Amino acid sequence: MFQGFNEETIAFLWGVRFNNEKGWFEQNKPSYINNVYEPIKTLGYEVFDEIRARFPEQEMLCKVSRIYRDARRLHGRGPYKDHMWFCLRRGGGDWTERPAFWFELAPEGYSYGMGFYSAKAATMERFRKELDANPRRFCAIAEGVAKLRHMTVGGEEYARRKGEPGGVLNDWYNRKHISVERSVPYDEQSFSPALKEELVESFSALMPLYQWFDEFCTRTDS
Repeated sequence: MFQGFNEETIAFLWGVRFNNEKGWFEQNKPSYINNVYEPIKTLGYEVFDEIRARFPEQEMLCKVSRIYRDARRLHGRGPYKDHMWFCLRRGGGDWTERPAFWFELAPEGYSYGMGFYSAKAATMERFRKELDANPRRFCAIAEGVAKLRHMTVGGEEYARRKGEPGGVLNDWYNRKHISVERSVPYDEQSFSPALKEELVESFSALMPLYQWFDEFCTRTDS
């Protein structure tokens, strides 16, 4: 059962950022296993089980990151990541262009939300056309997101705006990628089982948005 992270979790993440080499990691690997990997894996699968129970019709799996960087993509960085994450998303195919719920630990704090990060430009063009043609349902969902005062809409915006649909859609229409997220410095909740409940409630509140993008991608792919 997830009991929360701890001071050793934070210490390890800072440590690997500034000591990103095999000798340091091997010496501190027990702390990584006990204070980072096992807690975030437990948290991820407990959140997944709760979400699956609430939304049994939604096809999903839980994916927990590895700390090891791909050796082909180091680009001068060390062999280890200084952050860890899990995500809930659809399996199979090119899942990177589909929506996902995520939670991430970093040395500075934690963050979570729902992202539609890797969509190609053509996909986002179809997204804008969908909003132009059928704005009502997405407007209702976006208004619901706006009521989540602890979450913010993010994602890189185009330098040259694509249009001004007006109202609540303006915050979504001109983005290359879309996310709804919250970033938090480590707080009392970080060290408590209550973090799981925060994620479950937040992901549940964002489920209509996730389902909209999931359906949109299914229609686009068919």
